Amino acid sequence: MNRISRASSVILSVTMLASILAACSSSGENNNSASPSSSANSSSPEASTDSGVKKDGFPIVDKPITLKMMSQDVGKADWNTMPALKEMEKLTNIKFTYQLTPLDSFSTKKNLVFASGDLPDVLYAPDLTPAEQVTYGTQGVLIPLEKYIDEGYAPNLKKIFDEHPDIRKSFTTPDGHMYALPYIDLSAIWYRSPMWYNGKFLKALNVTELPKTTEELYNFLKRVRDEDPNGNGKKDEIPLTSVKLDDLRMFFFGFWGMYDETIYADKDGKVHYSPQEEGYKGYLTFMNRLWNENLLDHETFSQTSDQKKAKGQNNQIALFNDYFPYFTLGGEPSGDNPLMTPVSSEIAGTPVYGMHPGISANGTFAITSKDPNPEATMRWVDYQYSYEGATLMNQGPEGMLWKYKNKDTHEKEWVELPNGQDREDFRGTLTPNFGILTPGIKMNELTNGLTTEFDNWIQKESEEKLKPIGKAPFPNVYLTNDEQSEITSLLSDLDTYVQQMEAKFVTGQEPMSGWDKYLAQVKKMGGDRIAEVYQGAYDRWKSGK
Repeated sequence: MNRISRASSVILSVTMLASILAACSSSGENNNSASPSSSANSSSPEASTDSGVKKDGFPIVDKPITLKMMSQDVGKADWNTMPALKEMEKLTNIKFTYQLTPLDSFSTKKNLVFASGDLPDVLYAPDLTPAEQVTYGTQGVLIPLEKYIDEGYAPNLKKIFDEHPDIRKSFTTPDGHMYALPYIDLSAIWYRSPMWYNGKFLKALNVTELPKTTEELYNFLKRVRDEDPNGNGKKDEIPLTSVKLDDLRMFFFGFWGMYDETIYADKDGKVHYSPQEEGYKGYLTFMNRLWNENLLDHETFSQTSDQKKAKGQNNQIALFNDYFPYFTLGGEPSGDNPLMTPVSSEIAGTPVYGMHPGISANGTFAITSKDPNPEATMRWVDYQYSYEGATLMNQGPEGMLWKYKNKDTHEKEWVELPNGQDREDFRGTLTPNFGILTPGIKMNELTNGLTTEFDNWIQKESEEKLKPIGKAPFPNVYLTNDEQSEITSLLSDLDTYVQQMEAKFVTGQEPMSGWDKYLAQVKKMGGDRIAEVYQGAYDRWKSGK
């Protein structure tokens, strides 16, 4: 594949980034809501409830209402004039006043609002952790949402939950209520950004088949070190680089049978705490081998992401992690730098891949006890789980960034922007769905006609190399308040200890002969207890209790 313009991958970047932020497609059949053009046909008295809220059709209410919304703000545009939000107001008869806080201070502002009791009616893209959902839900600050879903105020969500009961289970807290809504992407594969090979190095070394085992990977990295694949006559090649191992850890864990960096359930439903697994010892042993033989960048624990990228743009790196390969290597999007195929190790059943669970772990929408009309609010957000609503909130109104080429088949095409304006920057002025995880659903129809050769290549690479060995590491489970307090306390100390020891084992400051001592300390600090608590939560989730 030859070079492709950078702008061509915008839509894929947007949708895949949303999945990774969720850390998490459905078909158009999820669309139970009438389109704006057909809303006039559904405004009969029978569609209205005692609250004056219509269960189908638009507008949602005949008399306009105004609610208060709190959200994060990336600062791209005034929400009061955003076309997507203006269109939602026109369509639904629901207007919002916005209480917005910049990304870097939103968490603090959210905590202050909860503590003060000075609540908005709606929390939009609030990044509500499972612990926050349980805490503020059981306190009555957030209202249960399942009632409104089951009573007909969210037909799109109800259909999704009926077809995918695991999604409903994964957002139902231990007291049986649902206090927040997820972002849903049932076609997501990546849980973290993957690993890539430098295609120029592969060509220089005449590599026609990518490594399939850890030993073959080791031998490939040795060739990079010794055979001058960048052709400059210097020994400046870096076989493998990283930033504190945070970027590659989860991908590499799969070589030794582990689906996640901390907690995962295996195919038999047994829960594991990764840093005390035998596979983790195999990972450390291999990384230490690479370090000792100068196959792993010795600046791994000190460099920044920008410093890593500078090495890539200087054509020094053979294997690296990034969202897309050209983000590190420079140039334009292309299929010249293949996605790494996970390799097998001495652990039976490897490799595996921790695949995206398909939903966000944190809540993207909640209604507070101050909301005077939760029925109308639920209908408002439910539209974003339909094809039309997802299109509006993801890409803005038709005619601004895109237009229909064939409306019947949902095929779209780009609108030419004036002065060569960047599509993604422009999108950020149309909709709040930019840089924050908002409620809604990703559907294949959203990008029908907008994907490019590069987009399709990325999808093909992921489906061929990752999906066959992929499984979601762990469902989105909820802990009780007592369990959450215990786990938070245990992980606070363990995370620090494990991170420090990982660096020591990899760099040789701590010899691998110290593994048994390390393992005993991890268990003493609560490793077994963490697995036990999460096993209980997993069993509750599996049984639907």
